[in-house]
Amino acid sequence: MPLLTELSLRHPGGTTPIVAGRGALAAAAERLAGWLRGRAVFVVSTPRVLRLHGERLGWLGEAAARRVVLEVPEGEEAKRLEVAGGLWERLVAEGGKRDSRLVAFGGGSVGDLGGFVAGCFLRGVEHVQLPTTLLAQVDAAIGGKTAVDLPAAKNAVGLFHDPAAVFADADVLVTLPPEELRSGLAEVVKTALLGDRELLGRVERDLPGLLAGDPAALAPVVATAAGAKVRIVEDDPREGGRRRLLNLGHTLGHALESALEYRGLRHGEAVAYGILFALRLAEARGPGWLAPAVGARVRALLARMELPPLPAEGLDADDLVRRMQRDKKAREDGLVWVLPASPEGGDREAVEGRVVADVDPARVRRELAGFLAAPWG
Repeated sequence: MPLLTELSLRHPGGTTPIVAGRGALAAAAERLAGWLRGRAVFVVSTPRVLRLHGERLGWLGEAAARRVVLEVPEGEEAKRLEVAGGLWERLVAEGGKRDSRLVAFGGGSVGDLGGFVAGCFLRGVEHVQLPTTLLAQVDAAIGGKTAVDLPAAKNAVGLFHDPAAVFADADVLVTLPPEELRSGLAEVVKTALLGDRELLGRVERDLPGLLAGDPAALAPVVATAAGAKVRIVEDDPREGGRRRLLNLGHTLGHALESALEYRGLRHGEAVAYGILFALRLAEARGPGWLAPAVGARVRALLARMELPPLPAEGLDADDLVRRMQRDKKAREDGLVWVLPASPEGGDREAVEGRVVADVDPARVRRELAGFLAAPWG
């Protein structure tokens, strides 16, 4: 695979070029020069990312008329309404205009926040995503979803605001701790379970290098996972149908995150437990739904990632059900689940995702109680 992979995501507002691989930030310096020329650029980032990689953005000050750095808290703490409000105040104070530019430089939380702030400020300014975590590169930075959290529900306030471009540089991933790489790999596994058997096999084969942050191992995984998401989003840019498949593992995952007050589990780790629960619900539908070998294979892979255990206290099935019912993916007539399934009449070792709306809430409650006691069972 070449050092850089170039993708294009077509959406209602136009086309977003996505450049993924080693050296993507260097490519951004050249390709964004015209986009920045004569404009003020506002860089939303965190102290940690700026300390580790800030020098990689020296070209922003050369290309733009002026650069303003807007620091935000690390992690999910950034995705609060008061943080977004503070950024809007700064944009006004610093003379932000409708044709100013915003750059989100960081992980998924920075990307969600930066895109949301850009989408609302003066009814929308253009922004670019420069994701610096694996999770953001394979998922969060692609597709135009932006949001902030409320105490009761993750991503409860947001909008679709597609970036002008995405540059996902695999070389910055080398500074990520193993648990952050694991978090991103859970999203890759999710994508693979939607029908990319080759991607699943690559993660199984290259897992040690991926968890070690080897850019040579990570670059093709990022490109493949990003390409898979592009294809799904293009078919359903505003999540009215097929794009809902990308929520595999997220229904319970988001509930776990909010119940734990966004501490103890990273987003991808919570999604991994959500995938395990989706396996449980899929298997409860009977032997014809999901081949046993698939469930065993996915559990074995997630076990190799050494997820942190669920807390022994503080999680309650009834509370999690209430949180799932408040999730942005819920509908007026109840929860919609994405479950892994074996293709009908096809290879029983293959797997695909299916959107399911007929799971009995009482069964969800029973299965969840058992899952919290023994998530790997």
